[in-house]
Amino acid sequence: MNTHLATLRRRILTPGTDQTLVSTRGFHPGAPQARTLIETVGLFFLVGYGHAAQTADPERTDRLLAEVPVRFRGFAHEGAAMAFTVLDALSPRGGRSRAYMAGPGNPHLYMAHVGVGWALARLPRPLWPPVRTLDPLLRWLVLDGYGFHQAYFRTRRFVHRRALDGRPARWSGRPGYAPRAMDQGVGRALWFVSCADPDRAADLVESFGEERRADLYSGVGLAAVYAGGADRAGLERLCRRAGAHRPRLAQGAAFAAETRLRAGLLVPHVEEAVGVLFGGSAQEAARAARDARPDGEEPGGPPAYEEWRTRLAERWAG
Repeated sequence: MNTHLATLRRRILTPGTDQTLVSTRGFHPGAPQARTLIETVGLFFLVGYGHAAQTADPERTDRLLAEVPVRFRGFAHEGAAMAFTVLDALSPRGGRSRAYMAGPGNPHLYMAHVGVGWALARLPRPLWPPVRTLDPLLRWLVLDGYGFHQAYFRTRRFVHRRALDGRPARWSGRPGYAPRAMDQGVGRALWFVSCADPDRAADLVESFGEERRADLYSGVGLAAVYAGGADRAGLERLCRRAGAHRPRLAQGAAFAAETRLRAGLLVPHVEEAVGVLFGGSAQEAARAARDARPDGEEPGGPPAYEEWRTRLAERWAG
């Protein structure tokens, strides 16, 4: 590969690192340690994106991402999946995203689907990958990633004005469920917008209509475990604030545990956060998530992905 061309491609395609700064985004400033964490997550997302954009090769990208600290490696793979999806859209060759998910990205399959959603938010609708090329169960994580992107980069519209984005509804094949999947991503973004402040995150969730809060709390719970940033006392307050939506908070926490364990990225903060939001160990929470996973989708019923989430929430509550 021409190294000058590869470097140029990386520079053209990769957003500037200033876009990860809390001050640039206009997020809640938070505590200094939490602010550093939130910005570091964004930085390593761009590292993954940049490596994939430059190499255009899943195997080479994987070797480079092995150098990323364990706590942030999943975010780097999320960025890589976004870049491969963008490259596929801009090249007649295509196939990189599928090769990545089938190969080195497979342990990071959950985060990879989220990364595809970031790409959808940046690409014209005609360049989106066909939904049939994605995992039938995990394709909803694509809309989770799309919702996260919109809340993270268009915070005033999608968080403070609480707007809905209907662009992916028809693409999803289940337009009635699409807004809920996106709200799960918006909820994850609220953890970043609040700079990992549990009280601020709960305030933001409660600024939305009641009908959206369960999915938002699910996303908050996932981010609070996967990204971290809050202490035990703050997480306990978050549990109390969730109220009737506490089971969805726990469901999100279990999904985060399964995502990290599947990729071999378990780190100490995950155990503490899972212990508060779900109860038990990360291994137990991940096992509960795996056990609740449906075998297929019932005709006329909700999407299998929603059945999965509901089973897990009900198992925790019961």
